[in-house]
Amino acid sequence: MNAATDVAPVISAANQSLKNDFPLKPFAIKHKLAGHPLLTLQRIAQLASELPRDLIEYNSGKVAISQDPDAIPSVDLDPVEVVNRIETAGAWMVLKRIENSPEYRQLLEDTLLSVARARGFNSLLDAGFEQLEGFLFVSSPNSTTPFHLDSEDNFFVQIHGEKFFTIYDNKDRAIVSDDEIERSMTKHRNLKFDDSFGPRAVEFHMFDGDGCYVPYQWPHWVRTAGSFSISMAITWKTKEVRRVNDLHFFNSMLRGIGLPQKPPGQQPVLDMLKLAFYRTVTTAIKPLRSSLAMRKLLRRIALGKKANYYLKGA
Repeated sequence: MNAATDVAPVISAANQSLKNDFPLKPFAIKHKLAGHPLLTLQRIAQLASELPRDLIEYNSGKVAISQDPDAIPSVDLDPVEVVNRIETAGAWMVLKRIENSPEYRQLLEDTLLSVARARGFNSLLDAGFEQLEGFLFVSSPNSTTPFHLDSEDNFFVQIHGEKFFTIYDNKDRAIVSDDEIERSMTKHRNLKFDDSFGPRAVEFHMFDGDGCYVPYQWPHWVRTAGSFSISMAITWKTKEVRRVNDLHFFNSMLRGIGLPQKPPGQQPVLDMLKLAFYRTVTTAIKPLRSSLAMRKLLRRIALGKKANYYLKGA
């Protein structure tokens, strides 16, 4: 890993937000990634041709904020065609786990390392940035990403086009309950939206070079304007986030066999026992995940028959 002194300040924020607001609430950021050669449509199309099929998800961008997961309209194009025709495809696409490519991993590491340095740390690990992952989004004009939440912290950067990113404070679970958080993380990310949530929102209006910090499990929805959009989510998981995520997944599996569970944190001793068992099992089966067919089977066993909904028959 590079020393902090070797990395330029790729991400910055006004009003000392990287120190004062992080990681408790969202804030606007600026970045220097717009125009980067790894983030052009041509290079993204190449990446789409190289990634395993279960790391690519796409559908129509003409969806509701509160979209029924069982009624999402599809797009009859292959992944590379979606990228190449994004201006007219009427589509939304995400390329997942791009850190599996060494070039993209270096880009993600250097970008996050600039944040670590701004916060007074010399390395990603010192700053608590573990399990680094990247997600590239390509969207047609006037597309919507429905209301959902994510299982990691996220610096979201706008590379091309105009985008509106609306985030909601859910610290007291007034918008999304614990049960819905578990379902969103393990079944399908889409959540039910109500206009009454509005007063709890902060909206970021982004162009090339803009972005925002999205805290763990803060619900949000996104829309593009009149041009196609390229965006990237630079994400990581702290030790605590990994612990809570693992408990959500194990609780969901237990719930699936008729054993409802309390949310993480309400039964600390039982949480510890569940976590130890879950991690032992998942470590044992990790070698099996090298095969796409086996990954599909394991997802179906763990998360239910609709777990591979985004593969479109692949």
